[in-house]
Amino acid sequence: MPGNIHFYEPAQGHGLAHDPFNALVAPRPIGWISSMSREGVLNLAPYSFFNAFNYTPPIVGFSSIGYKDSVRNAEETGEFCWNLVTRSLSDAMNQTCAAVGPETDEFILAGLTPKPSRIISAPHVAESPVTLECRVSQVLRLAGADGKTVDTWMVFGEVVGVHIAQHLLKDGVYDTAAAEPVMRGGGPADYFTVDAAQKFKMYRPG
Repeated sequence: MPGNIHFYEPAQGHGLAHDPFNALVAPRPIGWISSMSREGVLNLAPYSFFNAFNYTPPIVGFSSIGYKDSVRNAEETGEFCWNLVTRSLSDAMNQTCAAVGPETDEFILAGLTPKPSRIISAPHVAESPVTLECRVSQVLRLAGADGKTVDTWMVFGEVVGVHIAQHLLKDGVYDTAAAEPVMRGGGPADYFTVDAAQKFKMYRPG
């Protein structure tokens, strides 16, 4: 098996039809980030680099290649929301990928409803069954191993409010499969979802 390995150094190119990096670290939850500028202009954009990073306090983060509207709004106002992308919302999410100017409201573009949040000013997607209201804790510009900064920005936020649709809570436990979350794969157009058939249980050793 070791002799049948494709090895490459990213700095020298991968030599494949499509960069495999995103496919190797996958599937990844989508950071569907809603934010609002200081002037009150709404923004909604999906980020394929998103995850949770801490329990207490709960911290999530998304990474933006380029200093885009979501980063600017989050840094200026100190707030953003994460909205769960479900299978039924995948087409609307894809609409919010469009490269449009900062004056464009992606809620309107995708036919979605901005719903007032409970704690922060930035609204969230009313159609999404799960939302995390976040206050920005850190904004970091990423750097390579050589210390040189790159045009990528990491936004971390402490979760200060959680919205969960009641039908996704079964005996007090969140039912991941029932939500049909959509995750980013690796190919140019690859996405994945989760269903109950893929679930298995494994408890930590005592």
